[in-house]
Amino acid sequence: LACLLCQQAGQSEEAIREDWKEKLEEGEEALALSSMDTSISNLEVFCYASEEPEEEEVNEAAAAAWSVPQTPDSEGEVERCLLESSSVEEEDQTEETQGEAQQASPSPAERQPEPKKKITYTKIVKEGRRFNIDLVSKLMFSRGSLVDLLIKSNVSRYAEFKNVTRILTYRNGKVEQVPCSRADVFGSKQLTVVEKRMLMKFLTFCLDFEQHQEEYQDFSEHSFWDFLQTKKLTENLQHFILHSIAMVIPEVGTVEGLRATQHFLRCLGRYGNTPFLFPLYGLGEIPQCFCRMCAVFGGIYCLRHSVQCLVLDKESGKCKAVIDTHGQRISCSHFVVEDGYIGADQRKNTDSRQISRAVLITDRSILPSDSEQQISLVTVPPVEPGGPLVRIIELCSSTMTCMLDTYLVHLTCSSASGSAQEDLAPVVSRLFHTPASPGEEPAEGTEESRGPTVLWALYFNMRDTSAVDRSSYDLPSNVHVCASPDTALGSDHSIKLAEAVFRQLLPDEEFCPPAPNPEDIIYDGDGPQGEGPGFEEAAPAEGAGAQGGESTGRQEGKEAVGATKGAGDSVTPETGAGDEPSPTSDE
Repeated sequence: LACLLCQQAGQSEEAIREDWKEKLEEGEEALALSSMDTSISNLEVFCYASEEPEEEEVNEAAAAAWSVPQTPDSEGEVERCLLESSSVEEEDQTEETQGEAQQASPSPAERQPEPKKKITYTKIVKEGRRFNIDLVSKLMFSRGSLVDLLIKSNVSRYAEFKNVTRILTYRNGKVEQVPCSRADVFGSKQLTVVEKRMLMKFLTFCLDFEQHQEEYQDFSEHSFWDFLQTKKLTENLQHFILHSIAMVIPEVGTVEGLRATQHFLRCLGRYGNTPFLFPLYGLGEIPQCFCRMCAVFGGIYCLRHSVQCLVLDKESGKCKAVIDTHGQRISCSHFVVEDGYIGADQRKNTDSRQISRAVLITDRSILPSDSEQQISLVTVPPVEPGGPLVRIIELCSSTMTCMLDTYLVHLTCSSASGSAQEDLAPVVSRLFHTPASPGEEPAEGTEESRGPTVLWALYFNMRDTSAVDRSSYDLPSNVHVCASPDTALGSDHSIKLAEAVFRQLLPDEEFCPPAPNPEDIIYDGDGPQGEGPGFEEAAPAEGAGAQGGESTGRQEGKEAVGATKGAGDSVTPETGAGDEPSPTSDE
């Protein structure tokens, strides 16, 4: 089958090349692009859920079988049926009398919660549309560049967000919650009174560490781990600060570690008790929001028209057109492409790294609590010295990324040397229960001691070209390459890269200017015009407002990002110049 597919692929590529030749003019040449994203490799899928039919289907089939009427064959059979029906009526009357007497005091069995239904592979496939799986796993810092850009451009109205509710860490063979805010520190039962004072003192220092250079200047050339040890912090506090607050490896420099800690602390309390937000329906909503704003003001999207090749001018060496999968030639002055679609010949001088990723569907949370709707960030220190730090993001069903009674778990780390499965399987085996065979039930009494059961798992590697210089690609000057995602938790690098490409295309224009609100659009002449800066041309009236979810507006000098705190509560922080956020409950 593999040979047949390769043969068909080779034949199709030859046919495509013949089509290109027909579209090329004199003095032109074609530069082929990859027909699929080559940045993803070592893809492995495992299914551990039972492949038995759903319990509901079995019960419906049984009920249908019992509901089929049966005709008595003889008079004796009719008489027996009448006697049985009369005895059933007497029993019903007796049960009704007993039920009235016991109605005031329900039995203990009635008060017990119903057992969870078994989640089968059939159920997962049936509810497949409820899963939104991101190839890239990131969170949004509440004071990060992405949130600032969403507010500045007024794109935040198109999306809705939830607060990350818990920050966890893996230590001494178990998962613990990390106290990071002032309220968490003083309310923590994990820390002693002395540890609470030591932690608050150190975090207060990190908030404005630049003003106290004498505290760390002797360690500017040392690691952050060495600096923490000199502050007389306990091992417990050192672990929390290094892995869950600064979220850096022990070898990172002191100044870099202090900056990471400072950034974490400054993001606390803006929209919730943690520094992070997560968009409903997944990170794929973020580019969709920007595409929506672009479309409202004239952007055009050709869906299902992949680009097969670039048409280059032999004399200037620049890209002058593209040819899509339908054989249509489209002229262009610039072309922006992701690294995964660049051919190997054009990438031969680049030196990239690898990211190991895993996506799991589990049956319960990694740290059960009173609420099942928790969004958790978990950091797992390197298993071996010099190994990668593994970051885990656990999403509940209220994020609209998975079906009810399941959790979607993302694992990310820098690849050591092997495949993603080799890098991340040891962490999965420590924190989760992987059945030996699909549908295997755990032994009685081990439900609490074991980790969440993995129902489905996906492992893959992604190429990380965030550190690759643009000059490393053998491409025309008007072809702009976007790097693949990096391992960072935030999106700062992607925002910087997007702005850099924008400056090359439109050096005199403002990057992501604020879009006017629908009520601010003035109808003058043939069409509506926006008052916001950078929108002097006519804009269509339809579609200017948000179409999905709860929206939050932006006034001049104010900012708004809708953030959902719980399953049914949402907050709309609005701040003026220099004001602190003021969350307001909105049902």
